[in-house]
This record gives sequence, structure tokens and C-alpha cells, in this order.
Amino acid sequence: MRDRIFYIICFSFLFGVLWRSFVFTDLYLVILFGVIAIALILFFTLISKDKWGILFSVFVLVFCLGVFRFHIADLSASNSAGILAEKMGQKISLSGKIVDEPNIGENSQKLIVETGDGKEKTNILLSTGLDEDYKYGDEINFSGKLEKPENFITDQGKEFDYVNYLRKDGIFYIMSYPKIEIVSHGNGGKIKSVLFFVKEKFLEKMNSAITGPESLLMGGLILGERSSFNQAFRQSFVNTGTIHIVALSGYNVTIVAEWFMKLFAFLPKNTGIGMGILAILLFIVMTGGSSTAIRAGLMATLALIARATGRNYDVARALILAALFMVFLNPLLLRYDVSFQLSFLATVAVIFLAPRIEKYFLWVPKHFELRDIVSITVAAYVFVFPFILYQMGNFSLVALPANVLILPLIPFTMMIGFLTGLAGLIWSGLAVPFGYISQLFLHYELGVINFFSNLPLAAFYFPYFPLFLTLIIYIYFIYRLFGRNIKSFFTLLVL
Repeated sequence: MRDRIFYIICFSFLFGVLWRSFVFTDLYLVILFGVIAIALILFFTLISKDKWGILFSVFVLVFCLGVFRFHIADLSASNSAGILAEKMGQKISLSGKIVDEPNIGENSQKLIVETGDGKEKTNILLSTGLDEDYKYGDEINFSGKLEKPENFITDQGKEFDYVNYLRKDGIFYIMSYPKIEIVSHGNGGKIKSVLFFVKEKFLEKMNSAITGPESLLMGGLILGERSSFNQAFRQSFVNTGTIHIVALSGYNVTIVAEWFMKLFAFLPKNTGIGMGILAILLFIVMTGGSSTAIRAGLMATLALIARATGRNYDVARALILAALFMVFLNPLLLRYDVSFQLSFLATVAVIFLAPRIEKYFLWVPKHFELRDIVSITVAAYVFVFPFILYQMGNFSLVALPANVLILPLIPFTMMIGFLTGLAGLIWSGLAVPFGYISQLFLHYELGVINFFSNLPLAAFYFPYFPLFLTLIIYIYFIYRLFGRNIKSFFTLLVL
């Protein structure tokens, strides 16, 4: 009974949040149904003793709570978005604090600035040049034309929901190339400032040992740093179906952590797991402790424990609970955060699909755990592919051979790159041999990507790959992976 109630609570809350993210529902109607559900729970518990009635009433109540939670988050976002609404389209002067690490691209950098007084605060995304070195925690004065973000059409012909992409992070306004004056430095949180400083030094030492464009790929692999990719470089990854390897997700973190476990396999089992978790903590530090990295790290830790202990379904409960906790904190993640969605799907693949398909890779030698790595990487790729197709609309005819030639080497490449940066923090000379090895692997991987991306008809684009087809594919995946458990669940409900 406890297990049934646990799953009903988790999935009904997530379903309520998802429902409200697509369908506006009157709040008073939600409260009414919630009150009725509470009354029914009391009735079925104290008087009728109807188990089905209790479970249904719990589902309705928690579903209403999910809808209510999204409504509160949406209302809060709307209030923040309205603070400067009257000044839209005007040239104004404001002051504020840079509240996140500057996102440095090929030709510009973006700054998230918090402005306002007391409770009346909102975030503005500033786009500016590369001539000034801005830092997290800088207090600045800036002036320019205040604008609202707008959705746009990508090169693949898909509409990108830029408004909600920024909105989930509390960003409601943009300002292009304003006049900026730095007032003071070091006004950010101490812990976050230290983390960003360590990340900056880590990248600096790693890039000094690895030359470009290989250094760009390494930054994408281990830190999800894609902002410096130019259009042609990014497109080669899209055309070959390998863009997922430079996404900051639980999958990338998991494979690095697994390599740490393999390195310390001669130690007691719990020690090996501990080393893997240590690698995840180091990764979070190196990425500056961003919310995306923390989510990916949490997903990776759960996957690691599952694969190390073999207790997949115990960890599945923890995975669902972790997703529930993240969505409760920020309900906008469930629909609008691609990184969260990708991390969740990849972690499910690593925990449940990889052990199922390992039997098809008996031909892969077990040396250096290659068979295990191949099954993990293929499982993750297969499971996230429909999602990538829906989000990006890219169908690559060369994805399978490109991934087969690259993916088995990615874990080792990431680990060596990680060691390159760590060694550089200790002494630059110590990073040279690691950097040389990294350079060789990265050069090979880029060579494969460039070769396949330049082939005629390497990729096709589906601007409107339907959502319903994506859902059907994942329903089939869920049935194949959890069919027996779902049947057992409903059998227990009947009993």
C-alpha cells in the first residue's frame, strides 16, 4: 500500500504540474476539487474503507497540488515580469548586480543582472561586447533600450520558445549592448565566487595544455561549455547526431564517475562508489556549482549507486523523488528546461536500458570495461534520440556510425581532460602529458565528426516532428522496460 501511495503521489503531482504548464486551469476550481478530494479521503478512510476510493482521492488531491504549485510559480514570474513593464521600449538607466557567471560566446557575452529594491526585483539579460572582463558579483550601472525577449525560428526551421527558456530562470527583460559602468567587485556570495574562480582557473589550465579547436570540444564534454562554438562547429555536431555529448547532463557526469570507479575497483566496493561520488562533487565544483550541474550531478549519483549495487528499482524511487523535489522547487523545469529533461531520460537509460541491451554487445571485448561503456552509451543515445528529434528536428543518417566510432572513447577522453585541468591547477608542467593524450583523442573524435558531417545528405530536418509521435515512442519504451511492473502495480491495486 505504501509503494502504491508513493508512486501515485509522485506521478500525480508531476502530472498536475505538466497539465498546468499546457492548460490554464481556474485556481478556484482547483481549490474546490482539492477540498472535495480531502473530504473523500476522510470518507473512504473512516467510513467506507474503500481502497480504490482512497487511492483515487489521493491522486486528485495531489494532482490539484501540482496544478496549484505551478500556478503560484507562474504568478510569481508574472509579478516579476511586470515590474519594469511601463518602461518597455524606452531607453533607461538602471543599477544592479551580476548574479551568475558571464556567458562568453564567440563575438559577445551575456550577463544576468538583478535590479530593483527590496521585494521589487527582476532579472535582465544584457548582451555586450568582449572588451570588458565582467565577473559574478560585480555591481554595475547600465543604460540602454529595455526590451522583451521574443521567440525565434532556428536554422532547422523550429520555433524556439526563448521567452519561457529565459522565464524559467527568472529572466524577463533583455538589453542589447547597453552602456555599462562597473561600480564595485566582489558583491556575490562567497561560496559561489570561489566556485566560479576555481572553474575559471580549471579552464585556463586545461586550455593551456590543449589547443583549439580540440579545447572547445573538451570544454563541451566535461563542462557543457558550448557558448564559444561558432555556427559551423556546432552544426557539424548537429548533422552527425553527436550534439548530445556536449550537453551538460547526468549521462556525461555518470560516465566520468564510472571511470573513477573502475580506476579504484581494486579497493573495497563502498570505496569505489565513494570515489565515483567524489568525481561528481569535483565536477559540480568545476562547473561553478550551477543549478544545471547540481541537477546532473544528482541524477548521475543515483545512476551510479544503481549500477554499483544492482538495486535498480530502489534507486528508481530515489530518481522519481529527486525529480519531484526539483520540480517542486521550480515547476517551470518540467516543460521548459531541456537540460533537466535530457538528464532524466539519460539517467533512466543508464539505470534500466543499459543492462537490458548488454547481451547484444557480447562481441565487444571486456578489456578496460569497453563492453560496459558501449552498452551505456548506446542505451543513452537510443533513449534520448526521439527527444532530440522532437526538440531539434534533426535526423542524421550518419548518427549511428558516428556514435559507434566516438562514444566508446568519450568516457576516457572526459576523464583525461578532467585530469588535465586538475593537474594544471597543481602545476602547469604536470598537465602537459595529460593534455597531449587528450589532444590525440579529441583530434580523432573531431576528425570523425567532420568526416561524417561533410558527407552528402548527412542529415535531414523535420521542423515539426510531432509531439504525439514522440510520446508514442516513449510509451513503447516504458512498456518494454516496465511492462511487468506496471501490470503488477495494477494487479496490486485490484487486490
